[in-house]
This record gives sequence, structure tokens and C-alpha cells, in this order.
Amino acid sequence: MPPTLPELESALNEEAGGVKQSGKGYLVTGVDTLVNWARTGSMWPMTFGLACCAVEMMQAGASRYDFDRFGVVFRPSPRQSDVMIVAGTLTNKMAPALRRVYDQMPEPKWVISMGSCANGGGYYHYSYAVVRGCDRIVPVDIYVPGCPPTAEALMYGVIQLQNKIKRTNTIMRKV
Repeated sequence: MPPTLPELESALNEEAGGVKQSGKGYLVTGVDTLVNWARTGSMWPMTFGLACCAVEMMQAGASRYDFDRFGVVFRPSPRQSDVMIVAGTLTNKMAPALRRVYDQMPEPKWVISMGSCANGGGYYHYSYAVVRGCDRIVPVDIYVPGCPPTAEALMYGVIQLQNKIKRTNTIMRKV
């Protein structure tokens, strides 16, 4: 038996995260809830592909997985993006460039660390030239494990970031 209209309305109100619908055809909500809802549907990641994980990141944007349907559109410039996906081995020479690109992104900004190398150094963990995790350079919001992680794992990480943004209660994130 299909759900009744009151059951659907209560489910939609729970899913909307505080957005209440009145009977007159308009919504009553807070600015934070509305802004965070808009941000989850229009994330623009900047790709920071450093190694083989970048191939999986490109596959996630291709037609089979199609990030566009989640509102995720890859941007070439840090000034146009609000999410950075760090994919691959971060070396000591590349760390200042990563920080510079992160600083150029407008607020609010989020970081997804993709792959074992970006998460903690990976296979090259004990090398003198490798940073043992990009979280030593920039604050990381979501970690996607794997070597290399699949496109499905990255997609799951993006969905987790969208859920994290929905839970955020401020318009500007404090860094």
C-alpha cells in the first residue's frame, strides 16, 4: 500500500533538515538551512590529481558515473571551486603549491583526500620526499580510502561531504 500524503509530508520535512512546509504554498526555513541545501546541490570541485588516483577521479566524472547528476561540476580554477579533491602522492616539493591553491579558494571550502597516498603517504610512506598525509598541509573533511579508490568510493565520499554540509549550522565555516 502506498504511503499517505501526511506520511510523505512528514518524511519530506525530516529529509529537508528543518524546512517546514505550510499549507499555503510557501516554505518557512532558516537562512542557514537554505544556503546549506543550495551548497550541497552545487559543489564545484577543483581537481588536484597527483598520481594514479586522478585516473579514477576522471572516471567518476565520465558518463558511466556522471558526477553532474549530483551537482558536482569540475572547475579548472581554484577561485571558481569550493571543494578540492587531493588524489595521489603529495611530495614535499608539491606541498607549498597545494597550500597556495587551497588559500586561493573562496570560503566556505572543503577538502576530500582520495587514496592511501593522500591519506597517509601510502606505499611511499617512509620516503624522505613524501608528506605523510595531506592533512598536515590543509584541513581534510572527507577521507576516501583505497589504492586507488574506485570511482564508486569517490562518489560515496562526495555524498558524505554533501551530508556533512547539510549538518553545518553556520553560513561561513570557521577554519
